[in-house]
Amino acid sequence: MVLKKINAGLFNKAIYDNNEACIVAFTRQDCHVCKEVVPRLEEVAAKYQGKLSFYAMDVEQEKDLFKSFSLKGVPQLLFFKDGEFHGKLAGDVEEEDIVEKIDDLI
Repeated sequence: MVLKKINAGLFNKAIYDNNEACIVAFTRQDCHVCKEVVPRLEEVAAKYQGKLSFYAMDVEQEKDLFKSFSLKGVPQLLFFKDGEFHGKLAGDVEEEDIVEKIDDLI
């Protein structure tokens, strides 16, 4: 499973209109840490398929949205449920940390 690429418009629809439980990974194409974290997130996504959605967003293409969350650096994994922000994980996060945060979310 590959993370679904979204832009600001699709982000707003998924989070605020559809109230999806989801994770949005803010990444950058030339980020070496992102290239390690995204495959971990994809592995986790396969285990939680149907329970929540997994998205990826390139911060270079969506700078305004990235700044609106006062984020610094990538990767950033943001967790949402019922249209509300439920925290984040930043940097070189391990699979166990992602799973723990998801279990708290759902």
